[in-house]
Amino acid sequence: MTETLRITEIFYSIQGEANTVGFPTVFVRLTGCPLRCQYCDTAYAFKGGEQMTLAAIIDEVKAYDTRYVTVSGGEPLAQKNCICLLKDLCEQGYHVSLETSGALDIQEVDSCVSIVLDIKTPGSGEVNKNLWENIAFLKPNDQVKFVICHEEDFHWAKTVVSTYQLTERCSVLFSPSYEELHPKSLAEWILSHQLPVRLQMQMHKLIWGDVPGV
Repeated sequence: MTETLRITEIFYSIQGEANTVGFPTVFVRLTGCPLRCQYCDTAYAFKGGEQMTLAAIIDEVKAYDTRYVTVSGGEPLAQKNCICLLKDLCEQGYHVSLETSGALDIQEVDSCVSIVLDIKTPGSGEVNKNLWENIAFLKPNDQVKFVICHEEDFHWAKTVVSTYQLTERCSVLFSPSYEELHPKSLAEWILSHQLPVRLQMQMHKLIWGDVPGV
């Protein structure tokens, strides 16, 4: 049986987040998500999409002259064949990153993939969905992201970073919730608490605004 995935969109843009920020990247956005974060900017990917074979997806990725591919959603791991797609992309020689909510098991993800694990803060409205067992499977080339909505989120995230010694496992990113928390406030909190984390802005939104497909 031919393996397929439901795809919302495949597009070429500038990576706006994480360790490859600024690089031209192909984004493969899978359809569907079991979470409903209050700040979600990809609700259009909850439903619909087009069923595509893995071969067709990779052929479309190859149309762009870049070695960087990001698999995103929705929640990409909600579709079991996402694991196969990630492996196939790695075998094609791409630098592959996976944007995942952290609510689903990551242990089967190919070791060549850079996982961007979004640990949900209380301000997201989905903090109870965090699968804490995932932390044990993080690799040095992975990243943990916290979207910070307010000062209470900041202190919560600071405690999580300390409790799980996250900065000793991988890169840790603190990102202000878009148009909800001013980046200056988050920068000042990071500095005043001397946290060894990276302040992350969403470059694509600074360039194009909050629109899909970029």
